[in-house]
Amino acid sequence: MKAKRSLIIIGLLGMAMIANVYGKDREYWVSAEKVLWDYAPTGENKIKPAEGLGVWGQTHVYEKYRYIQYTKDFGKVVDQPKWMGILGPQLRAVEGDKLVVHFRNSADKPLSMHPHGVRYTPQNDGADYAFTKNEGAKVMPGNTFTYEWEATADAAPGPNDPSSIVWVYHSHVDSVTEIYDGLIGTIVITKKGFERSKSDPRPKDVDAEFTTLYMVFNEEGDVEGGLMHSLNGYIFGNLEGYVVHKNDRARWYLVGMGTEVDMHTAHWHGQTVVYDGRRTDVVELLPTSMKTVDMTAVNPGTWLYHCHVTDHITAGMMTRWTVLD
Repeated sequence: MKAKRSLIIIGLLGMAMIANVYGKDREYWVSAEKVLWDYAPTGENKIKPAEGLGVWGQTHVYEKYRYIQYTKDFGKVVDQPKWMGILGPQLRAVEGDKLVVHFRNSADKPLSMHPHGVRYTPQNDGADYAFTKNEGAKVMPGNTFTYEWEATADAAPGPNDPSSIVWVYHSHVDSVTEIYDGLIGTIVITKKGFERSKSDPRPKDVDAEFTTLYMVFNEEGDVEGGLMHSLNGYIFGNLEGYVVHKNDRARWYLVGMGTEVDMHTAHWHGQTVVYDGRRTDVVELLPTSMKTVDMTAVNPGTWLYHCHVTDHITAGMMTRWTVLD
């Protein structure tokens, strides 16, 4: 009897060790939906009101597609922070976890979800349907597919990274069109041991986290007024919600997407950041760049935050951020 009890205990310990190694499943319910998107919902240039929106104000509402997060089993829409704008839900995991993403195509054309950084099988790639013939690479309207992606050590922060890093995901049936459509979001992986708790994968060594997508959405076939030089899908200061308190440790996840015009330089007024072990206040972004930077907010005030490429400044690729005293 003692021997049997010992075997049971050993077995339970073994199961606990396996569970510890492989982490937990992080489940998400995400729907692709067609929406109307307003790049300037106030109708104003919030940076220089007297100058207006220029040619970019002639039309600033367009049909787009978005990834929308729901509660379990597609119950209710999950509200996002205002600053996330057009971005899809931020999917989070801790090193060793598995992301289980239940995707529903509620739009009017085949779509998918393709991740960067995490590990997946060909069946969970979300791309290259002509080669794979996998259902997840081309989810038809009205259908659902569950993706499984692993946050392995290769997806987690490296030796010189902060405690969490950012990756992107996007639709990949016709990736060029669908990224311009707005079907893009981010994945944040936290280094094992740095999560806030077992149920909260956010990094415990920061107080605030923000994400910015730098991208010129081409709405009208290269017509200048349809080139929306946006931060998270907003122009001329219409992006709101970047607020921290003095002495907060803030982490910024920066993403660049688009084409050769999407060479961006993220610049914070009033504050420096640390990127790749060096101090700076400007971070360079190329298309499909994914960079993570840290700051300690010590300078109270409301400050400009923008792309420093001169043409992009003119076109409204800017907003403000605030440090509360």
